[in-house]
Amino acid sequence: MDPVRRIDSLIEPSLVDMGYELVRVRLSGSEQRTLQIMAERADGGDMTVEDCASISRAVSAILDVEDPIRGAYSLEVSSPGIDRPLTREKDFDRFVGHIARIELRQLIDGRKRYNGRLLGVEADMVRLATDHGDVELPFKEITAAKLVLTDELIAESMGGAQH
Repeated sequence: MDPVRRIDSLIEPSLVDMGYELVRVRLSGSEQRTLQIMAERADGGDMTVEDCASISRAVSAILDVEDPIRGAYSLEVSSPGIDRPLTREKDFDRFVGHIARIELRQLIDGRKRYNGRLLGVEADMVRLATDHGDVELPFKEITAAKLVLTDELIAESMGGAQH
């Protein structure tokens, strides 16, 4: 099992017990490696510095015992932010109507990158309204996806919407 999947499986149960949802685990760098844990509150509330600190303490304790990463690394815990990554199928449904940028593992209709308004997920296909018409992209082929920062997204976020 690759280290990121192993870390994900090691820490997710504890985060769920603490009232958080794991959004993404990313390990980057070769010389000075960084482990990024991105989480959000399960109740939809705003993440605070104390939330990140609590997660950091819990994750550090788990990783100290399990030791899934060879060598030294820095741990970063953060919230997804407004123009957040979309990593789970439910994210594509949660942000229906917002603009997203999606990158694929392989070409579909001659393209690997798509921008458009999210229409949701049906049968493991992410639906997107683009300037060239509606497309369906296989969720399993998505390598990266994130919301595009728009006035609409900022206004919704500021208006007390749960993100």
